[in-house]
Amino acid sequence: MPPAPPMGGAVQGLAGQTMGTTWSVKFVGTPAGRQTLQRAIPLALDRVIAQMSPWERESDISRFNRLPLGRWQTLPGELAAVIDSALRIARESDGAYDPTVGALVDLWGFGPSGPRPAPPSSDDIARLHRACGWRQLERDADARRLRRHGGGTVDLCGIAKGFAVDLVTETLRAHGVHHALVEIGGELRGHGVKPDGSPWWVEIDHPGPETGRTLVALHGLAIATSGCERGFASGTGHYSHTLDPRSGWPIANAMVTATVLHRSCMEADAYATALMVKGPDAAIEFAAAHELAALIRFRRDGDIVERTTPALDAMLT
Repeated sequence: MPPAPPMGGAVQGLAGQTMGTTWSVKFVGTPAGRQTLQRAIPLALDRVIAQMSPWERESDISRFNRLPLGRWQTLPGELAAVIDSALRIARESDGAYDPTVGALVDLWGFGPSGPRPAPPSSDDIARLHRACGWRQLERDADARRLRRHGGGTVDLCGIAKGFAVDLVTETLRAHGVHHALVEIGGELRGHGVKPDGSPWWVEIDHPGPETGRTLVALHGLAIATSGCERGFASGTGHYSHTLDPRSGWPIANAMVTATVLHRSCMEADAYATALMVKGPDAAIEFAAAHELAALIRFRRDGDIVERTTPALDAMLT
């Protein structure tokens, strides 16, 4: 239970850019505390980039991807924690989420090489897909090391942004801030309350024509949404930026969005991606089996259908 909001505290705001998107923080505090956090938050975000960005040639993950197969690399503690969560969710989801699709992501134009005007060849997709697979990664947890036995390169973009939200939250707590709402690129985590005692209310995204509003209180909770609106068009087709690691191709399974609420934004981030890949029926079944609070939107017979899991229904009642 967080301590009560500080006497005389007001909602302060901070914002900036990171990881190719924007970040913002609202917190209950003083202008003096705002100045301290203005320095501390970018430093925390820079650590995520230095460890996990595939766009930074000397990041820890980029250096790992250049190692010869079978060579161990010692990981910083934060990167080790993200890798462990990524591998666990890959195992739970039977590879619907897979951190070893970096080369495929790049091939499709969604990685450091930049966008492409047309789909890659089927041969190139098949060749890189054969090299992927989360089981090729081997962790030595005691020594905090990682190595790979196949050619799939690690890409943590489906989990690192959520981790960054969690890290900023912990940075705030380390500076005595226990009432805040953290947002990076549309993913959020809230803890504590506003000065008037009300929670941090956020709205779940509704793509397309508004069909109503779904508000949730982020009181010790995070929320992450994965969608398929980003991508590129070629001919009569639209190719989503969300790839199915099991085929190597962008998803085309009628999914619109998957939203997950979880105490960890990192886990919400990766689970939302896995649900998008699984497709409507399998996503609902998986989310219910893992007691995930999730909202699934998909197209059926020309309409957008919404389904919620029992865990989310319990939160909204």
